[in-house]
Amino acid sequence: MALPHSRPGEVFRLAPLGDKTTRTVALARTPSFEAVHLVIRAGQSIAPHHVAGSMTLYCIAGHVRFEGSTPPELRTGDWLFLDPGAPHAVEAIVDSSLLLTIMFDESHGGGPEPA
Repeated sequence: MALPHSRPGEVFRLAPLGDKTTRTVALARTPSFEAVHLVIRAGQSIAPHHVAGSMTLYCIAGHVRFEGSTPPELRTGDWLFLDPGAPHAVEAIVDSSLLLTIMFDESHGGGPEPA
């Protein structure tokens, strides 16, 4: 299921984590860049996977554990960079809000995977 994205110049409000209706929201996507407000509730996880581009995760709030990356955990205020194709999985220790960015390197055939 593809998530809708914002339009250039559109203000997008990232809802607070304390609001139980707050969910993952796709913010923007171009052939070279993608941004997602990722919300993972305590005990939920994202199965092992990899992405074609360089990836960053900024922990806005919460605490998550990583499998397949160093550091093994992110807490509020932590930022992580992963190389293209780095396998990883994520598990929320507590309700967590993350800003995910992916930079696709088109010169290496790393455009976004079909949605």
